[in-house]
Amino acid sequence: MERFDPFLEPAEADAMVRLFETFPGGYGMYVQESPKVGIGQGFLQRHDAALHFFETGGRSGKAVSLETFAARANTLRETYAYDRPVVAGIEPLLSNEKFSEAARRLFGKPIVVPNIVYANVVLPGQELSVHTDVPEFRGASRKHEPEWLLVVMHLSGLFERWRMPIATGVSWYGNCAGGGFYAYPEGIEGAEEQLPPKHNTATLLDTDSVFHGVDLVGEPDVDLPDLQPGIRLRHDGGTRWHVERDGREIAHYDWDDIRLSISWKAYCFADEAERRMVDEHTDDLTHERILATLVEDLRRRGCFRGDVPPDRELGEMLIREYVRFPLQPHVRRPQGGAAGEAKAS
Repeated sequence: MERFDPFLEPAEADAMVRLFETFPGGYGMYVQESPKVGIGQGFLQRHDAALHFFETGGRSGKAVSLETFAARANTLRETYAYDRPVVAGIEPLLSNEKFSEAARRLFGKPIVVPNIVYANVVLPGQELSVHTDVPEFRGASRKHEPEWLLVVMHLSGLFERWRMPIATGVSWYGNCAGGGFYAYPEGIEGAEEQLPPKHNTATLLDTDSVFHGVDLVGEPDVDLPDLQPGIRLRHDGGTRWHVERDGREIAHYDWDDIRLSISWKAYCFADEAERRMVDEHTDDLTHERILATLVEDLRRRGCFRGDVPPDRELGEMLIREYVRFPLQPHVRRPQGGAAGEAKAS
């Protein structure tokens, strides 16, 4: 986990702030549909993280309702680049050489291809519970598979041959209260590292493998507005922002109230042959092969005998068998009983 302080030249960091303020249309909620059929139907996209949150209470150790969890976790996101710039002014970050060089060191792969840059906005009263990011494999991405299943695939270790190494750089702008970034770069039994969201600083790591999260922004027990799909965060000029729904303002904030991070992701390849294998789909996984491999491993581990469990039961079995979270000493141990709530879609 490399750190950069400062990250950009001062003028470039100021330009990122201006880009954030002037992004057309403002910022909406990052919400993804739950699978309606097949394995894990009705699960949340990140059912793994949701189960852990409900069973431990997250960083605070306090149980919350599904509605409260959704409001806290549904942060705001918009894309600045996807293969190429989506908005003018993001080029210095998309092609940032500090991140590219760190990505080469991280994976030992010389070819680094920046793919996406996006802004994450966390409002007072929100947090991101401990999780890993969604990985990709040749033939398997969030376009084809549930996000929690991709996480299971990676943490199972059964699909490393097909894994696409992705380096993630996270940079921060502004000076909000709280919202510290915490991570476990030495593994789930290793020490926790913390980084404040200090203006014009950054880190780069393998977020698909390293568990990490964002502490609560603002003061504890702050009241959140009714955050539902369709809300937008817009800049009013100066230091003022507001959240609106259906054209009506429902909350307002100062610049220092909100937490802004901009994430950079890049694919890393050993050589051009490896890159062509991805582009030409010469060695892709299929959904059937993924499930057959996982089911065979579950059976070998003694997780079930006889017939394969129904889709929903199998999905939860996969999460509990392969997704092991860091042992955070300041949160309560699993008590059971609340996990079923997380199954709501």
